[in-house]
Amino acid sequence: MILGLYLSGTGNTKHCIEKLTNLLDKNAAVLPLEDRNVIDAVKESDTIIIGYPTQFSNAPVMVRDFIKNYDIWHNKKVLCVTTMGAFSGDGAGCTARLLKKKGAVILGGLQIKMPDSVCDVKLLKKSLEVNRKIILEADKKIERVADEIMHGKYPQEGVTFISHIAGLFGQRLWFYGKTAHYSDQLKISDACMGCGLCSSICPMNNIKIENGKAVAGGKCTMCYRCISRCPQMAITLLGKKVEEQCQFTKYA
Repeated sequence: MILGLYLSGTGNTKHCIEKLTNLLDKNAAVLPLEDRNVIDAVKESDTIIIGYPTQFSNAPVMVRDFIKNYDIWHNKKVLCVTTMGAFSGDGAGCTARLLKKKGAVILGGLQIKMPDSVCDVKLLKKSLEVNRKIILEADKKIERVADEIMHGKYPQEGVTFISHIAGLFGQRLWFYGKTAHYSDQLKISDACMGCGLCSSICPMNNIKIENGKAVAGGKCTMCYRCISRCPQMAITLLGKKVEEQCQFTKYA
């Protein structure tokens, strides 16, 4: 039995995991990591495809904690999948190494370029046309990989020694402070109207509504889900203002 798991902020990773999992098994379940049934689903599954967005060549803290905090991985066969805007290094290897320590059997790694999801930084922004081409190429890659897996060949992207070195020295050492812990840097401006959407969709339950306004705690996993969905563009994290709200459905 195959199970697809994902952490997704703007929909990129959700799309990739759903597509790959369903190509391999049309009857497979696909769940977000915050789903209340996810632990039981892992226990009942033989093969797991776990996906998440790469953050500075690292996995989000929520994903790393999910792996470390539960003794459910022994003898589970796992394919680690990451989505990225540009450079991933060993984004897939970061979880693969943790999973090995928990007794999992690593089948491989897959790293997929998708539209940039960092809504408050201009650096990686591309046109709608370019982003649609990126998704088309990603879909082709997923279809090719699914066919290879059906023939017993798993991709090894991000899980090799060379990719480990590339990720470590390419980004992770320089930006370790941004990914070592949950972030307390989520900022909510006076434009907030207290609608509660951000609070309801946060996978960490990190945002509360107090006195008619959203208030952020210190356990942001930097998924950008709230920033991409806020109707007032009132939330930022790495930047100072929302440059473009990123949603997969906008580009698909």
